[in-house]
Amino acid sequence: MANKAHKLLALLLSSTCAGAAQAADIAVTLYADAGYPPYSYEKNGRPAGLYYEIVSTAVKRMHGYKVEIQPVPWKRGMNLLKSGTGFALYPPYHNTRDEPWTWPYSLPLYEEKVVAVCRKEVLAAKPRKRWPEDFYGLTIGNNAGFIVGGEAFETAIRDGHLKVEEARDNATNLIKLGLKRIDCYINDRISIQWTLKQLKAEGRYDEGHSHAELAEALVIATEQGFLGYSDRDNGRYSYKTDFVKQFDSIIYQMKRSGEIDTIARNFFKTH
Repeated sequence: MANKAHKLLALLLSSTCAGAAQAADIAVTLYADAGYPPYSYEKNGRPAGLYYEIVSTAVKRMHGYKVEIQPVPWKRGMNLLKSGTGFALYPPYHNTRDEPWTWPYSLPLYEEKVVAVCRKEVLAAKPRKRWPEDFYGLTIGNNAGFIVGGEAFETAIRDGHLKVEEARDNATNLIKLGLKRIDCYINDRISIQWTLKQLKAEGRYDEGHSHAELAEALVIATEQGFLGYSDRDNGRYSYKTDFVKQFDSIIYQMKRSGEIDTIARNFFKTH
């Protein structure tokens, strides 16, 4: 009888400890840009893209957290950080001047090249080698909420030297460009190339027939994508310091071992 009681007690303690360990995992939601392929996008209602591969690999190795990654339109994601109701979002560029609510930033996840892609006829009209001066008078497409053109570009907009039209994602901007509703589009090179290839494969972009022929004009900047945290949470996320430290430590190890490069190579090979 005593032996049975001891076994029952041991079983209860085991169940209690297991429940406590499970309950100790803090539920955390990270937001991801839903419209920035191939780096970050939504596929069948789920997050996808290179940054998803990197971030999801890292968070699985963290201790004490149960992490969900949720895709959202970029502008909404930024508003979540700005209001403090969102914990973190990927992949912003480092920009504390225009987005002071984003802090801290993780270690950089991957390097991107921001370019201007234009209709070939726009590039044939005159040399377009200086950014943004050689683009004055044009209408430039941009993803809603993206700040990628640089300070001189923002000044040129304010001074009326050029116009900007925003659309929700890459595909919308590229179709507008092909239909001659904008003159150029600025974004990451690989992201533009990947989306254009997808649009052509789906029969949504017929270059040289119903849509204009496009070409890269120049590289605007080299940028890095990060996991950016909200600085407007007023202590809402008591675990932030530990989460930031753990995440950065794992990303550092992944970079140092070459794992992130391997993830990128495998991703682009299969996409």
